[in-house]
Amino acid sequence: MNTPNIPTRFPLQLELPAELAVALMEAAAKSIRASVQQARRTRRPRRGETLKPGADTPLWNELVSALRAELTRYGEKARLARVLGLPRQRVNDFLRHRTYLPDAERALLLLAWLQLRREGRDLF
Repeated sequence: MNTPNIPTRFPLQLELPAELAVALMEAAAKSIRASVQQARRTRRPRRGETLKPGADTPLWNELVSALRAELTRYGEKARLARVLGLPRQRVNDFLRHRTYLPDAERALLLLAWLQLRREGRDLF
């Protein structure tokens, strides 16, 4: 039986493209690993970590929109801050800057306040 003549090296014309292809494959694999690790970090919040307002909090975004529609008159935000037991600036951070989220009790107070306002009544 005759063995085929297999070259031990690539032809000279293919050496550079093969090295380039290997380098690109290694870079692609490294990039995929990095993106998978980043996706794992962003999907899974640490235990006990607080959510931050944004695209991951659609219910909060809707509540803020509804609250801002009710807070049109001068002094309404200050009155709401008194109901929540917070400084007016913190309520502004909740509703305008969206840099903070309230705790559970204050979120429920916000829902109750909004419902009463829509019924034409006031909490206090």
